[in-house]
Amino acid sequence: MGQERYIPEIINDYNVYGGKKADKCIGVTDATQLPTMDQITETISGAGILGTYETGVPGQYGSLEQEINFRNLNEDIFSIADPTEPVSLTMRGSEQLTDRNTGALTYRGVRIVERGRLKKFDPGKLENGKSMGSKVTLELFYYMIEVNNKVMLEYDKLNSVYKLNGKDMLAKIKQYS
Repeated sequence: MGQERYIPEIINDYNVYGGKKADKCIGVTDATQLPTMDQITETISGAGILGTYETGVPGQYGSLEQEINFRNLNEDIFSIADPTEPVSLTMRGSEQLTDRNTGALTYRGVRIVERGRLKKFDPGKLENGKSMGSKVTLELFYYMIEVNNKVMLEYDKLNSVYKLNGKDMLAKIKQYS
């Protein structure tokens, strides 16, 4: 599917899977905010520069946090709350698109794979007639986004992998280090 022909509309449906094989659907709430990648920067100043500017360090990002929200405390939240064990999550979604030429609806897959460890555990609150708002926060070491069976982003902090649109963003750096 060419991007120019289709108008991306919505995520029609998605699920979150855990476990070593990412085959166990875990019960999360209706929305999962994906982690923001904040590039590490350095302030540049000196002779020949008027003032200062920030320059990014390719491949270097700050903490990648993934917050997973649950309605209530259940077995699923405790399956990813062990701070000594790695956590692997896979989110699979169906993105709905409209064909510009015909107006017909079509769909493509979106998959996000994350690996990390527990950083925070929030059991939530008890209130009559309300969900508890329980959540865990993971520190991610691995983050991959795939759209329509094509890996768009792969970032692996522990193995020095950073690929964007299939391009090794660290190739020039690695040839000198």
